[in-house]
Amino acid sequence: MKKLIAPLALAAALALTGCGGADTSPTGAADSKAAEEAPQAPDLTGVWKQSNPASEDSYQQATITADTITVEWVTDGGDTTSIYWVGTFEAPTDASEPYTWTSERDASATDSAILASTDDTKEFTYEGDTISYKVSALGTTTTVDLKKN
Repeated sequence: MKKLIAPLALAAALALTGCGGADTSPTGAADSKAAEEAPQAPDLTGVWKQSNPASEDSYQQATITADTITVEWVTDGGDTTSIYWVGTFEAPTDASEPYTWTSERDASATDSAILASTDDTKEFTYEGDTISYKVSALGTTTTVDLKKN
């Protein structure tokens, strides 16, 4: 009987230690994986081009840096550019869409530009890989949609 109890005790001990073994995954691996899977705020910096122009030779383009958005009229198939907007840019801090920011115009950069907006602020919206905003000229208002180049 003693011969039977010893192997059973050994098997039970192995079974218990096997269930409670040490975690072999790197510390924080689960946290890292969750962070990688979480949606990230989009990077809007770079060059954007109008995706809905009335003409292929005349459109708007924008350049976004860490804190500035510059929008230009582009004509002559890209040979001529004119300032439309220079203002503040605030990057999104999360992946929520739509993301809207109010840009404050840099008057010193736009006051002498004949085709520039004279509005003090302009609202821009990012949603679905597109930045959109309203443009008014000569009594007509249209929505410009930009796609990143």
